[in-house]
Amino acid sequence: MLIDYHNGIYAFDAGYVRPLLAAIHLVESEGRAAFVDTANFEVMPQALAALETRGLGPDAVDYVILTHIHLDHAGGAGVMMEAFPNAKLVVHPRGARHMIEPSRLMAGVEGVYGRERARRMYGKLLPIDASRIVEAHDNTLLRLGSRELLCIDTPGHARHHIAIVDRQTRGIFTGDTFGISYRELDVAGKPLIFPSSSPVQFDPDAMRSSIERMLAFDPEAVYLTHFSRLAPPAELGRAVLTLLDRYVAIALASSDDEDKTARIRDGLTELLLDEARQHGCRLSDAEILEIWHIDLELNAQGLAYWLEAVDGP
Repeated sequence: MLIDYHNGIYAFDAGYVRPLLAAIHLVESEGRAAFVDTANFEVMPQALAALETRGLGPDAVDYVILTHIHLDHAGGAGVMMEAFPNAKLVVHPRGARHMIEPSRLMAGVEGVYGRERARRMYGKLLPIDASRIVEAHDNTLLRLGSRELLCIDTPGHARHHIAIVDRQTRGIFTGDTFGISYRELDVAGKPLIFPSSSPVQFDPDAMRSSIERMLAFDPEAVYLTHFSRLAPPAELGRAVLTLLDRYVAIALASSDDEDKTARIRDGLTELLLDEARQHGCRLSDAEILEIWHIDLELNAQGLAYWLEAVDGP
């Protein structure tokens, strides 16, 4: 199902891992289209259906834009570029080489998930010709029909992360830097949002600066990959920054623990459940943890990596 935000921005569920985990956004202007993020190699039926719903064909796609190259965002880039003959892939300069030659990227993902699980989730990554890649340096401006899409550098979740400001709607596609918010935890339409500190490049100071920079655009809405449109951004941004400080405190409190990751995961779990209860969420603890278990594990790993870097030489 294509979600229509009635401003030329659409979203659909990528069908990645579970329902309502990863959104892909379609931006349309004057018959031209761009996709923001790609989920994994199984995305094409949904992407083609979205285009068909809008009366567009594969040749209408001008851009496939990656907020960053974590494979729940970039794993489908190869199959999309293969299907869309006129498209350019837009990616942070730090990520471009991994889209051209993805073997090291896949090896890193296998290190996090294990080889069998990584291959099951992401298949074989298809390399993309360098001539079809646009390196999105800070303040790179893309033109899509009559729209202007401004790419800005937003590290914190990863050093190869960009956000995309749609100047027409004052919406920002934030990838993971602004946080994650799953619709199952909404209460009376109000979302609950948490930072994403997944490995291996989490940097709380950079994340704070990036969130503040995005808020300085006075956005009307933010479009998260996990999961789609949220407003008002100012209030949500303040919530993310408060929780970011809590994440750091949890990590620092585990600095002398032999198993830092487990200790951090326990702290994040307690924080999540406490915040969900204060939010008025009526799901059971088990249901909440089923939704968040992957993120809790990855966020704990990322905080542990960051803590080791802080404590290291």
